[in-house]
Amino acid sequence: MRRTARDAEEATRDNSQLDLTLAISYSGRRDIVQACRSLAQKVRGELLRPEDIDESLFAGELETSRGSELPCPDLLIRTSGELRLSNFLLWQSAYSELFFTDTLWPDFGEADYLEALCSFQSRDRRFGRRNS
Repeated sequence: MRRTARDAEEATRDNSQLDLTLAISYSGRRDIVQACRSLAQKVRGELLRPEDIDESLFAGELETSRGSELPCPDLLIRTSGELRLSNFLLWQSAYSELFFTDTLWPDFGEADYLEALCSFQSRDRRFGRRNS
């Protein structure tokens, strides 16, 4: 896996428009728990007051925030006919648009991607707000 990642990095080293993040052995629940533990240690060490904890501070403690600014996904595509997030980016996908397809991941191609994008473009993104 490391060799494949190095080869992909080398092949795309001059690219500058997109970032690829691999979530290998990632667990959304574990990420949330470790963020809570980190904040609890800071409160115990009197480096932080509980009332100072907000969504932004919490999000900054997630593993996906460390070392880079991984943006929350606008669109989360779930393949293989499953209708669940499967413990993936639980915090980060709060306002993500979800697209479900029966296509298996290895078979997911350009036509499937375009279908997901067209579905995404037709959505009214409110980020938790109600229609006015």
